[in-house]
Amino acid sequence: MNALTTVERRAVQRISTPAGNMLIVAADQRNSMKAVVQDAPASGISSAQLAEIKADLVHYLANHAPAILLDPEVALPAIVDDATLARDTALVVGLDASGADVEDGLKYTAFVPGVSARQVRDVGGDVAKMLYYTRPDRQQDDARLLRDLYRAIEDCEREGVLLIVELLTYRLEGETDEEYRAKFTDLVADGARLAAGHGAKVLKLQYPGSAEGCRAVTEAAAGVPWAVLSAGVDHETFVEQVRTAMAGGAAGAMAGRSLWKDALSFDPTDREELLTARALPRLHELRAAVDGH
Repeated sequence: MNALTTVERRAVQRISTPAGNMLIVAADQRNSMKAVVQDAPASGISSAQLAEIKADLVHYLANHAPAILLDPEVALPAIVDDATLARDTALVVGLDASGADVEDGLKYTAFVPGVSARQVRDVGGDVAKMLYYTRPDRQQDDARLLRDLYRAIEDCEREGVLLIVELLTYRLEGETDEEYRAKFTDLVADGARLAAGHGAKVLKLQYPGSAEGCRAVTEAAAGVPWAVLSAGVDHETFVEQVRTAMAGGAAGAMAGRSLWKDALSFDPTDREELLTARALPRLHELRAAVDGH
């Protein structure tokens, strides 16, 4: 286990329920969030309009959770400056830019230009999050991946900012769906082992497919707490995944589209109704699943 500092322990408390389990509403998406907004104008949604949508998502949904994950490009610092974010809801700031680079068939994320752990503090953040695409069957000694991981870990440690390391595995070009599915659980577990072995202290991971897979991930993480991400599945499916993951040793959940993908309208009145009547009850159900109720 990679020991948490006192500051990091306090940050974990901030993003957790009173029962001690992590629960974060993920809303750092940019283009993918625009794509699910109902009744969007034919001309598309501007960054300013997306910022208004994110503000309502925080106001009507995320302020009822321990923490919200937001991006520093569209949402911040306005959501903090205008007091939309509730004082008791912690702020997790995403460091990763949209999209990915491809090098030798492998995917790599980049940092949002100009954003570092210091900027996380400057926009009012309590915690940072960085996404890495991983294929641990080909990246055990990947210089670029490890350099990027160390950079984020060291930067956050200098500033006293807890870093959540998010890992996403993916199918390689030329790899069939059947081949990928056969490797999937091992890829999630081996990714956790790789990140934990190189200093990660909190992990955000895909659901590994089964109760046995969750136990394998917990063993691979070697004491590093991990939260399961929703990956766009429907709410009912994700709640069951969370129950299974928690029973298998997970430490919480981070949910985005499973909560709000059908609850965002371009019309502010409709948006309030959908977030309040549809998304918020889902959050309460998810909290019950995380806490084992």
